[in-house]
Amino acid sequence: MTLPKTMSGIVLTGHGGLDRLEWREDLPVPAPAQGEVLVEVRAAAVNNTDINTRTGWYSKTVRGDTASTATDRYDGAADADGGWSGTPLEFPRIQGADCCGIIVAVGEGVPESRIGERVLMRPMYTRDGDDDPYGLFTFGSERNGGFAEYTTAEASQAFPVNSELSDVELASFPCAFSTAEGMIQRGNLQAERVLITGASGGVGSAAIQLAKRRGAHVTALTSPSKAGALQALGADETLDRDAPLPASAYDMVIDLVGGPRWPALLDALRKGGRYVTSGAIAGPIVELDLRTLYLRDLTLMGSTWQPRSVFSDLIGYIEAGEIRPVIAETWPLKNLAQAQESFLGKSHIGKIGIEVRGE
Repeated sequence: MTLPKTMSGIVLTGHGGLDRLEWREDLPVPAPAQGEVLVEVRAAAVNNTDINTRTGWYSKTVRGDTASTATDRYDGAADADGGWSGTPLEFPRIQGADCCGIIVAVGEGVPESRIGERVLMRPMYTRDGDDDPYGLFTFGSERNGGFAEYTTAEASQAFPVNSELSDVELASFPCAFSTAEGMIQRGNLQAERVLITGASGGVGSAAIQLAKRRGAHVTALTSPSKAGALQALGADETLDRDAPLPASAYDMVIDLVGGPRWPALLDALRKGGRYVTSGAIAGPIVELDLRTLYLRDLTLMGSTWQPRSVFSDLIGYIEAGEIRPVIAETWPLKNLAQAQESFLGKSHIGKIGIEVRGE
């Protein structure tokens, strides 16, 4: 196969608003280094993490919700620590945490037999040889991701997948479903009662499916207009996201929202219950009454780093047909800014897909 020397893609030129997303048609096609593969990207998807990285929301200087800097409100204070790792991000950067594609070339040390494999990229991982067991490297943040026609990745992080689903459907799984599965495994969810916040989003809707496959009784917090769709995904019941929560009703809370209602989530846990979070859409700064924590023997958990088994488990669920994609809209890569604007409207359920190359 003869590879082109240049490609099209979206480049992030710095932290800030949507104007920082630049369409380019002269980007160099990357070459796979030792231990890497070159992937022809077929599809990607929109995630909160792509937007949060663009705006620098992960910086400790940011105290508001994720929408507060998402379009054009940005003052540059997050430049020093606006990435996942807490260190400055390198620009220009090709984002895109989700990626489905085909391996078209391999670097030194990678078997040529891998060429032609259809793969999903593991979005968050510890790099090969990293001495820090919780070291985190993120596809589309610490290295270039899926918002271009070609990308490279460590061969060990490109997982073959055998499925009849479309490229866009497969691209909806990596970031959202691995985040949800990581939370579920971190909290050791069993056939118990679980409350899921932000349930209509990519991670929340994934968590509904993944919790149900474990036999859990799922209550989803959402708006009334989305309740029926979430019940069709498997939610046993739904609650209006602004309604009072029942006290001591749940064994586990999967929280993606945070914000001012956070204390009510702890009150909704039974004694000895578990709370796990991997997001703070409504704001990262919350109030904790330590008496609630220790007098009720609660366990609070954060969840970002994942063992490799989380993603390999996810591939198994896909291939067995145990989980299904939820695609609300699909946009061409060139219109990524409009896709992110649609995403921020929060009127959709599931994921917004991005077509990078036609199937």
